[in-house]
Amino acid sequence: MVKLRILLFILFSGIGLAQAQLSPKEITLLKANMVKAIESSKLTDSLFKSLDKLPNKTALITGYTGTLQALKAKHSWNPYNKIKFVSRSLKTMQKAIDMDKENMEIRFMRFSIEFYTPSFLGFSKDLATDKKEIVKHYQNENFGMADRELVRNVAKFMIDSKRCTAAEINVLKKHL
Repeated sequence: MVKLRILLFILFSGIGLAQAQLSPKEITLLKANMVKAIESSKLTDSLFKSLDKLPNKTALITGYTGTLQALKAKHSWNPYNKIKFVSRSLKTMQKAIDMDKENMEIRFMRFSIEFYTPSFLGFSKDLATDKKEIVKHYQNENFGMADRELVRNVAKFMIDSKRCTAAEINVLKKHL
């Protein structure tokens, strides 16, 4: 629970505003509310409905939507619904990645969702691919519109995940 809260705070404290169809003020409010949504199913549902009805969603907005679907799973008490929401979340995240394969932030969102999903459920199939892509961004110093804080926080999370090799950790440490 605490780890999920920290993860989402890290994630949404530094996401760039590029290509979002929301104003900078709306993005700031969205990020603040996403952190609060970790503990509030009502806020999760409200944010999801707001983003879901947006026309022509950008890849990043689609990624936010997928993250909210994962939060719906967290808030659900019914095991069937939890699995259903995680499944939908990962399909939405795949759609976001298909829209922008080079977006490190979206890759990180999916990595973090899969990281916290129990592996026995079979939803963690993209961890290695996303890790590879995220590390590639660090090797090439290709962070898109991600700000310095997000770059640092993603590197720290990846190192702490214990899923990186020593060589990958060395690449990531250069950006702490």
